[in-house]
Amino acid sequence: MSIFGSEAIIKCQSPNSKLKIYYAGFEFGIFRWKPLVKQIVEALVDFSFGFHLGILENFYGIRVLNDAANALYKIEEFEQAYTKYFMQNSEFDDIADKYKKRGEFGELILHLLLRDFHGSLPLLSKIYFKDSLGHAVHGFDAVHIAPDIDDNTKFSLWLGESKLYATGDSGVKALAKDIEEHFKIDYLRDEFSLISKKIKTGFYSLEQFKDLNKKLEYEEFLQKKEYWLNQIDSKQNLEHILSSVTIPMLCTYTSDTFNKHNDETTKEFMSDLQIEIESLEKIFKDNLNIPHPVTNLNVLLLFFPVPSKKELVKQLHFEIGKLQ
Repeated sequence: MSIFGSEAIIKCQSPNSKLKIYYAGFEFGIFRWKPLVKQIVEALVDFSFGFHLGILENFYGIRVLNDAANALYKIEEFEQAYTKYFMQNSEFDDIADKYKKRGEFGELILHLLLRDFHGSLPLLSKIYFKDSLGHAVHGFDAVHIAPDIDDNTKFSLWLGESKLYATGDSGVKALAKDIEEHFKIDYLRDEFSLISKKIKTGFYSLEQFKDLNKKLEYEEFLQKKEYWLNQIDSKQNLEHILSSVTIPMLCTYTSDTFNKHNDETTKEFMSDLQIEIESLEKIFKDNLNIPHPVTNLNVLLLFFPVPSKKELVKQLHFEIGKLQ
């Protein structure tokens, strides 16, 4: 059983080890918006606070949910997106400002998928650092540790990026551009330095942690945290670090297939979805330009097609806004 049990709502296809397709289905011909949105919202506390307030739990009381929603909407981009989508019934769509697009919950969706389908542990939460310590929210959209996709007996540092777009081709082009921008030597050194500084603080010590039932689990997390803290130390060879890094790239987008069909179990649906994903995968690869001297990157491409990106973001803001 996964952390949030989202496999009951979200299906996963894996054409190969470097490509994953996630999607919710239909019920009596209607897309399952409510169960999907509820499932994503269940990961809100986990996404907002991570292990920074102690061990993660499967269920939270209303006060903790309130705290998580308030922490989210203290960040300007989420507040602006709430106004844009819910109050003005509009959207940002393909704007150039990637910081505003963070208010569209791409990072939250990526967090849920990594936690439930890849057994990841969040190494740090940018929402926590922005709300509690006033640190700027920037850098990679997810910093997790999870089993290596080529050898699940080993752990890997997962540095994730996410995009929500009205069209899939715009989303994958933006993801390819992120790799070009974020995997330059100077950028990586700066980012690893920031991550290292953040994960040195903001966690309970083992002595402070009081839940005896989960103390062993928390101790194991602290050990993994210390291991990766040493791995990304500035003295380490960057080429060696990258050999232990997985890069999940998530594209959530408005899908023609989901607007053409209303039953995900038919052969016609599966055929159209396969053609759609293959086309987007090709666009991603055609636009991928890995910066020199970095050559080999362990990229994992994730797709999350929905009938309407705008409707997904609007419903998420509506549900999370009620929690404030």
